[in-house]
Amino acid sequence: MTHADVSPAQPPSPAPGGDDAAALIAAGGAHLGIELGSTRIKAALVDGTGAVLATGSHAWENELVGEIWTYSLDAVWAGIRDCYADLAREVRAQHGTELTTLGGLGISAMMHGYLAFDADGEQLAEFRTWRNTFTTEAAALLSETLAQNIPLRWSISHLLHAVQQGEEHVERLQFLTTLAGYVHWKLTGKKLLGVGDASGMFPIGASGDAFDAELLERTSALDPIAAMPWSLPDLLPEVLVAGQDAGHLTEEGAALLDPTGTLQPGAITAPPEGDAGTGMVATQAVEPRTGNVSAGTSAFAMVVLEGPLSGPREEIDLVTTPSGHPVAMIHTNNCTTDLDAWLGLFSQFAELIGAPQSAEDLYGTLFSAGAGGDADAGGVLTYNYVSGEHQTGVASGRPLLVREQSARFTLENFMRAQLYGAFGALAVGMDALLKDEGVRLDVMYAHGGIFRTRGVAQQVLADALGVPVALGESAGEGGAWGMALLAAHTARTAAQSLSAYLDEVVFAGQDITTRSPDAAGREGHTTWLDAYRGGLPLARQAGDLLG
Repeated sequence: MTHADVSPAQPPSPAPGGDDAAALIAAGGAHLGIELGSTRIKAALVDGTGAVLATGSHAWENELVGEIWTYSLDAVWAGIRDCYADLAREVRAQHGTELTTLGGLGISAMMHGYLAFDADGEQLAEFRTWRNTFTTEAAALLSETLAQNIPLRWSISHLLHAVQQGEEHVERLQFLTTLAGYVHWKLTGKKLLGVGDASGMFPIGASGDAFDAELLERTSALDPIAAMPWSLPDLLPEVLVAGQDAGHLTEEGAALLDPTGTLQPGAITAPPEGDAGTGMVATQAVEPRTGNVSAGTSAFAMVVLEGPLSGPREEIDLVTTPSGHPVAMIHTNNCTTDLDAWLGLFSQFAELIGAPQSAEDLYGTLFSAGAGGDADAGGVLTYNYVSGEHQTGVASGRPLLVREQSARFTLENFMRAQLYGAFGALAVGMDALLKDEGVRLDVMYAHGGIFRTRGVAQQVLADALGVPVALGESAGEGGAWGMALLAAHTARTAAQSLSAYLDEVVFAGQDITTRSPDAAGREGHTTWLDAYRGGLPLARQAGDLLG
């Protein structure tokens, strides 16, 4: 697989070394970002320029309880504490000091979903994550009422669904928020959200800094909502934009993060954000005609718009940057989960033959094999639908590997198909934005673990979208790093826009590796995607056929 426009990559600006870093941390000059992703909770500690001082992580998984994808709040706090403890250990090991005070703090998490609380702050129903797609009727009614696409996973869709179903708890509801908003509330006592995360709860108005008042009125007038004893605007958190003071870490909040009592309260906090917003920040994709792809359990592409779209489209969500600029979002429920499962089989095989591989080596070897496959993957198709996929109209996920008898079924083509499949639904959605809507996009920045094998998934994505894809060394840090940057931006005393801070301070010294679409790769992917679209009826039937 060939490429063009490749420039040498350098790491983010180096962190202060030795005594300088220790002194900065001890003086409370470091900024912490924590992001609760689908499979990992990650933490990044940075200095004012965004240079990484330490990281921490905790692995976790969602549960399917009954028919609801969820995480328990006990798991949330156990994971956050373990992640923070991992970070604190690295601070001690790398810098020889304790993490006692922070300059800034920010919380990010997977967007959307439903976290409902009563007047006493007690949880009323299980946390319903973005993976739940049972809100079809509610989302359709909202989309019709508001003349805007309201996705199944948005908080307002979940709320209306619960009301329509007559769920017992809805009459006692007093506060509705996202996962990031919940954690921030417990750490600071403040019920608020950054505008990017808020835009996945309910549409944001033209001002870019508050929920749309007219659309709130229309929603409130719907018969099911109007019959409730509460006012919809009163349920929702306050909305802030990047850089605004979102409160301070309280004593209770510090104890939740660090039960040892070493961490002290007082850090200023950034408005809590969703993983889409932190991905934009982590890739400097906050200006019109830029975009980013975040790839993990799910995948989403964010494109900052120059102007309005032609009208509502089911494939496209309208959200915002953390500063409130309009963004078109293409979201897919599935990305790397099925790919990881297949690579897990190869790992088991390597162990059986007495040649165990590290995850880094295994992924690097097999991804590189995929780079050598036929441009059209030799007629091999993969549908990575562990859960339902709204972008392609698949209600219930059943991963599939499909090939004709004449397909060139080699390891290289198998892996090429796996990489294509990881971005398959995303490519379908991006066609609606770039081809049908004619949105102009100069560059797409990428981040997520799938891009760690240099150049492979990056080139696949460039060929799939027909757009140059840029990658920096910081891309692997992901949303936790982006949230730490938002925390650092909030803590800065000089007035500076988020865009200027990223451009002039964080990314000024970084070289970015860019891969442009390859003609043969682009043609091959187009052939593959046509076959992928043609096989979607089979993917839709698989849920019924396989039970």
